[in-house]
Amino acid sequence: MKSFSQLMDGQTLLPIIQADSVEEGVNIAGAMAEAGLNVVEVVLRSDASLDAMKAIKEAYPDLIVGAGTVLDAKILDQAIAAKADYIVTPCVTPALLEALANCGVPAIPGVANCADIALARDAGFREVKLFPASLAGGIPFLKAVSTVFRDMTFCPTGGINADNKADFLALPNVIACGGTWVCQKDWVAEGNWQAITDACRKANA
Repeated sequence: MKSFSQLMDGQTLLPIIQADSVEEGVNIAGAMAEAGLNVVEVVLRSDASLDAMKAIKEAYPDLIVGAGTVLDAKILDQAIAAKADYIVTPCVTPALLEALANCGVPAIPGVANCADIALARDAGFREVKLFPASLAGGIPFLKAVSTVFRDMTFCPTGGINADNKADFLALPNVIACGGTWVCQKDWVAEGNWQAITDACRKANA
């Protein structure tokens, strides 16, 4: 089974899709694919999220589509049933980590402190998501833990934007950055899919 970083295959932006309808999700994904992105994350934060993820996979079969905001084993089972290519969580618990370790697809657990990192590491994970990155210490935190957790790498998400993404990526223990700044709500409301394409292309350059 491939790791999360192998799925990313050099893509440094993990774009987040928050869709309120299936059509909205497919249009957002299409705009991101047009920018040359191969991996996207659909956060499970609306009633339409799972159906949107399924529709995106059908519309863009070459796109690697992950499920985010997976909080527990029940949601994980729903995401796996919807054929998620990988799983992202905002947090860790012993039960969730055990479920992730046995879910059959790559997973990147969410951590916010050293205890979370140690818990994920004990469960066998070496790639984790720092969330919310800006509130969990950001770049200073990632620098500090690099000498303690030398075999851990991170995908910071939460507070990442066009102005600080390059600074995060300059850290040797950062493999990619997740963010929503490339998909502004007003762009989606206006159907301005080209703006999403342009922002994604610039962010992943």
